[in-house]
Order: sequence, then structure tokens, then C-alpha cells
Amino acid sequence: MRILLTNDDGIHAPGLEVLEAIARQFSDDIWVCAPDEEQSGMGHALTLTRPVRLRKHGDRRFSVTGTPTDAVTMGLRKVIDSPPDVILSGVNRGANLADDITYSGTVSAAIEGALAGVRSIALSQVYSKEGMGEDGPFAPAIEWGAKVLAPLLDTPLPKRTLVNVNFPPVPPSDVKGIRAVRQGFHDYSRGTVVEGRDPRGFQYYWFGLEAIEHTLDHGTDLEAIDEGYISVTPLQLDLTHHASLGALADRYEG
Repeated sequence: MRILLTNDDGIHAPGLEVLEAIARQFSDDIWVCAPDEEQSGMGHALTLTRPVRLRKHGDRRFSVTGTPTDAVTMGLRKVIDSPPDVILSGVNRGANLADDITYSGTVSAAIEGALAGVRSIALSQVYSKEGMGEDGPFAPAIEWGAKVLAPLLDTPLPKRTLVNVNFPPVPPSDVKGIRAVRQGFHDYSRGTVVEGRDPRGFQYYWFGLEAIEHTLDHGTDLEAIDEGYISVTPLQLDLTHHASLGALADRYEG
């Protein structure tokens, strides 16, 4: 099995080392193509206004001066000589739950893989500011990663779909299990923008990362994480709101 690894935290991120250790439990044919530096919040951005450079860091290990989408594109078109069987993105340091997936470079890398027709899975480690003891924030992903991936590597999935996995911020022994759940929803109405001045006196703005209100509907990824479960959510790339098609079609008739 050939596996391509990527992320949005950069080629030197600890979570990428965790992901590689998980992947090597299934195969030795591992390739890495990740951004040069952190690209969190870049979403599905594709670099079009400047050149992207490819750098080699060792055998089957590369980085790109661009976004997670760029990394997957370069990995598939310039790094690997034949398509991988699966693309794994992560392990992200932080949650990618509910509506946050629209911002996530981790999930967007998996989206790019799904668009290319490759089985793609995004993995993220939810963490608390207090940490999780001496084992560090990735302990649940390290302990449970292979258990979550094993069924996902051969479960039939429709085209243009991907899977989003989140590990809860609890010690591995406290993880209650794995739940297949739907995407939840956040309340973004109370987001803040922090204002300040740099040392030269120029004004700047910084988007706040304070806690966001959760809507813990039953059967969602938010509920699963809140209750100590690993969330596994299948995502589709068809964004059409099919229920509205008829009403819109009626407005344009005549």
C-alpha cells in the first residue's frame, strides 16, 4: 500500500511525525509532501500568483513553499511516480470540527486528494490549554490512530468523499470509543478582532481564537468529542442545496 502524508502545520510539525508512525503500521511505502511552514486556516487555497518551489528533505520526504492544497498537488504530480492508495492529512494540533472544516488546511488537503480520486482521510487532535499530562497532546492519536484507520482503509466510499477524524482531549485510557457521526455547527456570531499597534506605531488587527459556542446536537462530531469519543465523519464535496433547486427554478421560469 502506497501512502502519501501531508498536513497544514508544516514539514517539521510533531503531528506529522505522529502520522508517519501511524501510517508505518500499515505500510513501508510512505511518501511525505507537506508545506514548508504552518498554513493553518488556509482552507482550500491554491497558489496562483507566485511560483511554488519543491524542496527535498530526505528519501521520499518533500516540502513545498505553498498551501496544503499545493502540497497534495505537487505530491501527486511531481513527487510520486504513480498514484497513492491513500492520502493521510495531519495529525493536526487542534480540532477540525463542525463548520471549522471550511477553514481547515488539514481537511482541505484531504479534499484535494478526494478530487483526484484518491481515498483521503484528515486526522486532528483536539487539545485543551491545560494539556493532557506528560504524554503530550498527541497521546490519544498515537494510541488510537491505527485502530481508527484500519476500517477506513478498505471501507467502500463513494467518489468525491473524504473522512474527517478527530481525537478527544483526554488521556488515551479515557477515550470511550469511536463514533461515526455527522458534522456539527458552531455559533460564530461572537468572534472578536483584537486591535493593537506594532513597534513602529502602525495599527494592526488580529483575529481572536477565543472559545466558540458549540451546538451539541445529538449525533454530531461536537457531541462525540465532548463525551470523550473519537469522531469519524464522512464528508462530501457536493455543496448544492438540493432542496432549494425547485424553488429557484420556479422563480426563473417564464
